[in-house]
Amino acid sequence: MLNVQTFTFNPFQENCYILYDDTKEAVIIDPGCYAKDEQEALDNFVQSNGLTPVRLLNTHCHIDHVLGNYFVNQSYGLPLEIHPKDEPVLMAVSSYASNYGFPAYTPCEAEKYLEEADKITFGETTLEVIWVPGHAPGHVVFYHPESKTCIGGDTLFQGSIGRTDLPGGDHQTLLDAIKSKLFVLPDDVKVYPGHGPTTLIGHEKNHNPFVGKNAQF
Repeated sequence: MLNVQTFTFNPFQENCYILYDDTKEAVIIDPGCYAKDEQEALDNFVQSNGLTPVRLLNTHCHIDHVLGNYFVNQSYGLPLEIHPKDEPVLMAVSSYASNYGFPAYTPCEAEKYLEEADKITFGETTLEVIWVPGHAPGHVVFYHPESKTCIGGDTLFQGSIGRTDLPGGDHQTLLDAIKSKLFVLPDDVKVYPGHGPTTLIGHEKNHNPFVGKNAQF
């Protein structure tokens, strides 16, 4: 059985996820833990549940999603895995981290690269990699068909979508990608977004004002 643990980190209120199954192997997705107490909260959960982290994944590489990459990399010896199109986004973080109030940010370079349709395997679980650009050029989501779980990053939110005014973003690209990559999933797929509460694919198809059937924007 797939378990999903949510943490909300840093001033951007970013959602970090730990996914694990009955084998206790785990993947850590978008560790935004910057402050020491945030890093301790993540590690305490890992230790108290007897988990063995085996993959470090980023949906995309904006600052709020990568602040804890180095901590996870060093704590558990995990290489960072991203989509290659987001490597410039990751590399840029060091140039502006201090301006955003994160002077102690330590960069972590990607060592492995994710592509559309790749399989992420841990324990008895396999996630599918789906490329959903628009918010960031190399944005991916992680989909587990058996439990109908989607770790969506900053693509689709409850009643909203990811912003597209940052470098590498494109509004129409995101709209098209959501419709062609996410809205083809079953309506009862639960989306765990990069910010805010979970939602369902079917609910957003019917009600999302940006990409739903009665879109207003």
